[in-house]
Amino acid sequence: MNISIIGTGYVGLVTGACLAELGMNVLCVDKDEDKINNLVKGIIPIYEPQLEDIITRNYNDSRRLKFTTNIEEAVEYSKAIFIAVPTPTDETGIADLQFVFKVASEIGMYINGYKVIVDKSTVPIGTGQKVKEEINRILQKRNKCIDFDVVSNPEFLREGNAVKDFVNPSRIVIGAESEKAIDIMKKIYSIQDIFNIPIIITNIETAEMIKYASNTFLATKVSFINEIANMCELCNADVSVVSEGMGLDSRIGSKFLNAGPGFGGSCFPKDTKAFIGIGKTLGYIPNIVRTVIDVNDVQKKNMFKKIKKVVGKLENKTITILGISFKPETDDIRESPAISIIKELLDNKAVVKAFDPKAMDNAKKYYPELNIEYCDDIDFACIDTDCIVLITEWEQFKNLNFEKLKYIVRTPNFLDLRNIYDPEYIKNSGFLYEGVGRK
Repeated sequence: MNISIIGTGYVGLVTGACLAELGMNVLCVDKDEDKINNLVKGIIPIYEPQLEDIITRNYNDSRRLKFTTNIEEAVEYSKAIFIAVPTPTDETGIADLQFVFKVASEIGMYINGYKVIVDKSTVPIGTGQKVKEEINRILQKRNKCIDFDVVSNPEFLREGNAVKDFVNPSRIVIGAESEKAIDIMKKIYSIQDIFNIPIIITNIETAEMIKYASNTFLATKVSFINEIANMCELCNADVSVVSEGMGLDSRIGSKFLNAGPGFGGSCFPKDTKAFIGIGKTLGYIPNIVRTVIDVNDVQKKNMFKKIKKVVGKLENKTITILGISFKPETDDIRESPAISIIKELLDNKAVVKAFDPKAMDNAKKYYPELNIEYCDDIDFACIDTDCIVLITEWEQFKNLNFEKLKYIVRTPNFLDLRNIYDPEYIKNSGFLYEGVGRK
């Protein structure tokens, strides 16, 4: 099957590469000429485990993966067209759908036969119907009557695990209004179907809601356990043990019950705000989700307060930040708690040194105004520091040599904002230890 992916951001690039790997002929299109030229040269705009190898293999070897800036070619080429363009939220939480509708208009302009148009971007409930209306509006202007279907097929890709999540997902959601469209979508996911991956067939609006309901619930778990952690610090309880005890209950589960500096990334912050916006348009305010956002914002500020409490006056004090990305195995720094903490430190005239295995280039690119000393390795980042702050749980941060570090730091303070280490082990190594919801 020939498939086009419109938009080569995180979702579009992973989707296109993985579909090619599964045997489809995939044409990825983007209006950004520099991005497409780089992809043709083998320069991948994001870091995601396995992705570069898959793109190289399918572009250079099998030739199943191609790149273009020509959307007319992409529309005419394919049986299914995936829309994977950005849907940012504004200050009020309303999702900006201008890119989605721009693509819908262009599809309407160039469509030349039956197509399945797949909303892969995370979009508010009701967007699928609006995409259909926009395509029909353009077709009427062209005096054309061409059959097509719009499908909602939300993505559930975890950054750092996106390739695995696409090939072997927990579920596939297809929101469609015709058996013809459903059959085509099942063919696209035929390999997953062979391995009995659950496929949920529903209407478009329900599929759109499943995406938001899933992400807002996971964000709720994160904010909930952070509230528990804050209370644990006030009553001599250990949130790590509390999380373990909760997670063993099958009704609750252990995932997303790790206390820390709050959630970030491209999904949870955007989707929770968008969900509030959706509620407003429906005349209903989802108060739990609104509180989730508030708790998350406060949690980031609490992490700064922890540093200040340990170090005291921050002016001219050196703080080492280990981890800038919002989670390990990605270079994504969008809404990263580390960035919020760094900004607060710099505002208080601290000296900030930082190391991250993948995200430092993005930090330099998107936050050039931040006066951060980027370091080549962990040891250099810790020389003469007054406090080491572990923010992102990269694998190489899980086996720090504290016996060595205590001889190169100025003051042996260690803030473990991911609760990776045993507090007694750190204390016995000569460091002051501070975690989240534990001492």
